[in-house]
Amino acid sequence: MQLNLKNPILFFDIESTGLNVATDRIVEICAVKVMPNGDQEVKTRRLNPTIPISPEAQRIHGISNEDVKDCPTFKEIAKSLAKWMTGCDIAGYNSIKFDIPLLAEEFLRAGVEFDFRKRYLVDVQNIFHKMEQRTLAAAYKFYCMKDLENAHSAEADTIATYEILKAQLDRYPDTLKNDISMLAEFSTRSRSVDYAGRIILDDKDRPVFNFGKHKGKPVEEVLKSEPSYYSWMMNGDFTLDTKKILTEIKLKMK
Repeated sequence: MQLNLKNPILFFDIESTGLNVATDRIVEICAVKVMPNGDQEVKTRRLNPTIPISPEAQRIHGISNEDVKDCPTFKEIAKSLAKWMTGCDIAGYNSIKFDIPLLAEEFLRAGVEFDFRKRYLVDVQNIFHKMEQRTLAAAYKFYCMKDLENAHSAEADTIATYEILKAQLDRYPDTLKNDISMLAEFSTRSRSVDYAGRIILDDKDRPVFNFGKHKGKPVEEVLKSEPSYYSWMMNGDFTLDTKKILTEIKLKMK
């Protein structure tokens, strides 16, 4: 089944120096832009992360520090990448939890504005987990009946994700509608305010903390009763996006 698109949709995958959204960096990014008429454009780029690639990450994706030492940095490509992504909805595999938060951090560090919250976000992994409960390679085998070659290369994972979503639409016609807004709602597990999911909306649409000793408590109430909590978070190992959202909530209180 081909996707029913009102806007272009960008399937993307990244390989990184590690798994910490706040401190790690992108070493490879691939994106497949699918146009409403079905035309596709694929871009793959390796990047110099400016920090060492962890041994654990290198064992997974096979990219070494030597491989990327002469590549451009993310800051050098940030403006052109943001321009290319403008107007696109976004899709990926585990993208809402990891890839989008990490990419958003890179844009913030580069001083380039790109607001993912203005786009529909489709996470193919969340659809898969709701329907079948497996991994990307298993999902590819299950839905597309093919083995995933070169797993953990950004391009192979990205193209597989695109093919899986189309196969999911074919397999679940009674559950999934060929509509990006519906797929975005179905594949989003929580109503996150920040990309990292540290702050979410409760059933009254109030921002509440989603971690730690104040989990489930409204952000405004915590900042009023414990003002030092704001400083603790601003000085802590939280993403730039989380700190930005927290500051916006604090400023609105005034």
